[in-house]
Amino acid sequence: MPTASDSTALPKKERKELIRKQVNIHTRLMYAELARLVEVSEDTIRRDVNELAAEGALIKIKGGAMAAAYHAGDASQTYARDNKLRIAAKTVSLLKEDMTVLIGGGTTIREVIKQIPTSFRGTFITVNVLTAMELLDKPNIRTIMIGGQISAYSQMTVSGEVFEQLARIKADLCIIGTNAIDPMNGLTDSDWETVQVKKAMLKAASATAVLAISEKLNSSMPIQFAAMNEVNYLITELDPSNPVLQPYAAKSTRLL
Repeated sequence: MPTASDSTALPKKERKELIRKQVNIHTRLMYAELARLVEVSEDTIRRDVNELAAEGALIKIKGGAMAAAYHAGDASQTYARDNKLRIAAKTVSLLKEDMTVLIGGGTTIREVIKQIPTSFRGTFITVNVLTAMELLDKPNIRTIMIGGQISAYSQMTVSGEVFEQLARIKADLCIIGTNAIDPMNGLTDSDWETVQVKKAMLKAASATAVLAISEKLNSSMPIQFAAMNEVNYLITELDPSNPVLQPYAAKSTRLL
């Protein structure tokens, strides 16, 4: 996880803003991760998260917090939306008519779907309820929702039948987000069930595009779901020539 220097000296207001910002960057964080980041006790983190949730600044989940915009239909609440719009435009350029696309969830993926032309024809398969709902606005896209138990952590279906169905799929492209990404540690998350589904999604596609705002770069969480050499496209808002991205290019990943 990223670390914050001198965070123990932060006044409560600034500490809460740091919590809100990091939850927005990484979509969701557990109490233990926030405690390490902010360098205070988990009890303090819980109190701050309770207050932030009451203010509508984030959403409480079991054992942690999630970005409020993940559920919100109001795009104005999306963190770093301009950057996510740039990522979305690059991602849409990968789509070809009649493709079968396996797609995850998140606010960046929501922006991708919004930018798909209404005339686009293809099949999209997802394990994310909110993504499925967004896809229904595209009249020429056939939407397939893989069912099962829904994770309160990631809003993805995570039960055994999900793996059985994914094992029978071979999509042209998997479009997926990540909570953290690092050249050495690859793509990582904190939730075991979510990680296993994401691994299965990557195996179910011929190519993989990972979407990440640059603020997620060079950060790690406890559980890896893919090494960088398993990623075909890394899509950020940055120009591919940006020096920050070069360690990722060295892992045989095409930068968009």
